[in-house]
Amino acid sequence: MANAAKKITLSSSRDIPFNKLVLSQSNVRRVKAGVSIEELAEDIARRGLLQGLSVRPVIDEAGTETGMFEIPAGGRRYRALEFLVKRKRMTKTTPVPCIVREDGIAEEDSLAENVQRAPLHPLDQFRAFLTLKEKGQSEEEIAATFFVSVNVVKQRLKLASVSPKLLDIYAEDGMSLDQLMAFTVSGDHERQEQVFERLRQSHDKQPYAIRRMLTEGAVRASDKRARFIGIDAYVEAGGTVLRDLFQSDDGGWLQDVPLVEDMVMDKLRQKAEAIVAEGWKWTDAVPDFPYGHTFGLRQLRGEEVPLSPEEEAARGALKAEFDQLEEQYAEADELPDDVDTRLGEIETALEAFEDRPVKFDPDEIIRAGAFVSIAHDGSLRVERGFVRPEDEIVPEPESGGGDADGTGTEQPDSDGNEGETSNSTDEPSEPDEDEGLSPISDRLMAELTAHRTLGLRNALAERPDIAFVAALHALTLTIFYHYGSNSCLELGLKSVGFSAQTPGLNDSVIAEVANARHEAWSKRLPKESDELWGALLQWDGQKQASLFAHIVSLSVNAVSESWNRRLRALAHADVLAQTVGLDMAAAGWRPTVDTFLGRVTKARILQAVTEAKGEHAADRIAHLKKGDMATEAETLLADTGWLPEPLRTPGEPAQGDHETIGDPAEPESGVADSATEDGETAMGTEDVPDENDDAEATSHVVAAE
Repeated sequence: MANAAKKITLSSSRDIPFNKLVLSQSNVRRVKAGVSIEELAEDIARRGLLQGLSVRPVIDEAGTETGMFEIPAGGRRYRALEFLVKRKRMTKTTPVPCIVREDGIAEEDSLAENVQRAPLHPLDQFRAFLTLKEKGQSEEEIAATFFVSVNVVKQRLKLASVSPKLLDIYAEDGMSLDQLMAFTVSGDHERQEQVFERLRQSHDKQPYAIRRMLTEGAVRASDKRARFIGIDAYVEAGGTVLRDLFQSDDGGWLQDVPLVEDMVMDKLRQKAEAIVAEGWKWTDAVPDFPYGHTFGLRQLRGEEVPLSPEEEAARGALKAEFDQLEEQYAEADELPDDVDTRLGEIETALEAFEDRPVKFDPDEIIRAGAFVSIAHDGSLRVERGFVRPEDEIVPEPESGGGDADGTGTEQPDSDGNEGETSNSTDEPSEPDEDEGLSPISDRLMAELTAHRTLGLRNALAERPDIAFVAALHALTLTIFYHYGSNSCLELGLKSVGFSAQTPGLNDSVIAEVANARHEAWSKRLPKESDELWGALLQWDGQKQASLFAHIVSLSVNAVSESWNRRLRALAHADVLAQTVGLDMAAAGWRPTVDTFLGRVTKARILQAVTEAKGEHAADRIAHLKKGDMATEAETLLADTGWLPEPLRTPGEPAQGDHETIGDPAEPESGVADSATEDGETAMGTEDVPDENDDAEATSHVVAAE
């Protein structure tokens, strides 16, 4: 006959006055962890004691109960009750629910109570927060109740809002908490589940891969298009912003790309219409223009609108305040926050005074136009005053003509070359002696001027200083003026465009520097070409050399093209780079997914990371797919100064310490003073047509033979 199972007898429960309770030395908890005593006391005060204390009677030496009870399990709850008594929020005799135990070992009670307790699964906590929110509690109230920050509450509510299918998978340990966090980037349950199915087939299941899949095709909030239209306006128009509450997301991602593009074009059209209202003949408005889009166009230069007396007074007051604050805190090691902020505000206000609107000649406005686009920082970029070749006024041909003495001059041939004689065999007869003071014949004029040309060549060869100015004059006419035939020197300069436009080239630091330098020179040249010679003679050698260097730089062509093998020219480009100390990293180039990493093989990506960060860093991303590898490599290579081989200057390392490029808005040395006080700029084109079909030709055309 089997023995009957022993019946279980549970320990009795009693309400014991607080002043009859003492802590036991048998409590195994020694290390403080979890919620603080003060926070636990506030929770008990709010909702009462949810779990009683485990106590044992205190026995004296004679084995008699003393009426006191020690607490081997529940010491933190006792301390919290003690805290409330000390704050007089509870009396000493308040009854406390207790489980009274007499059998067994006190230390075993304490250990069992803590070990046998199962922690709450994170998902249960997320869902509990969501339930409280659904029952009317605000995020702030939940945060205050459970002594966490509001951001923590938002994060847990976000986790609870993930697709129920994915939550069930997480509950069954089918994904990690970090992976679940990554899925919160998108609130679209269907999209989350699609990405999870893709993840099943993918080797890479890292959280960043999940985020990339969920945001692919979206527009980052830091994108210049998003900054141009504004996040608030996008949301007001019904757009959705994907946010990541668990790591920095630079403002999130704009999910509705067609809406972004429509809003961008609408705003650009509105801005363009306002600019057309100024009187311009045309406007061209797109988010981006390729580098060199103004080549072949002449740019007008207007006059800056002077400051009004009120603006002058305001600028003077700000300048005085700025000088006073700088003098007052000149000896301070660190500026007070309010003073530093005020100085920044004054600097911004003073810069606004320097950015003056420009007034153009109404007669020129009606033939010119403006390009409207978005700058790299999301602001509106307006390039006014460009005249297309078809809108230029064709000068009337000179009638009759003659020199200062009334004699005739040669006419340009069909190629536009003045001074070249025709190869016709017809020779005009010499005038009879009795015809009086008649014009010199064309044949004789050509012979005489041939002698003069040779004499001028010899004289110029003996004056290197004037020869330099003459060459500078001819090249400046070619680059900055629409009509470049006002020089007797047969010099030309070819400035090539780029057949393949690198993404973002026009917004790059290098392009900004080049454009700012060209604009600075254009503002310092006289408007009329016949004033240029005198202006150049007035400049010192440094200014002349600086302008000459800028113009010559426009002729550099170091582009390697498969159909145009220019091995010697490219070898010279290497020599030139060494001579000028070219450092493309310092110039602002960075290896990104768009500029390099996403357009080469995985082997080259790993080679780049190895060169810049070592083999260990390369091994960490070697298992990734190419797209993910390129993204991670961009982060690893940031600020390392690494350059691919085509961008390296011979003799320089692949990466190293680099100085950053100078301020693109600062004009170069030698261009600080204007050649004319009131003259307007004669803006020309950098894409100058070459009259000589042979780009390599260096010989001069003989004026007359």
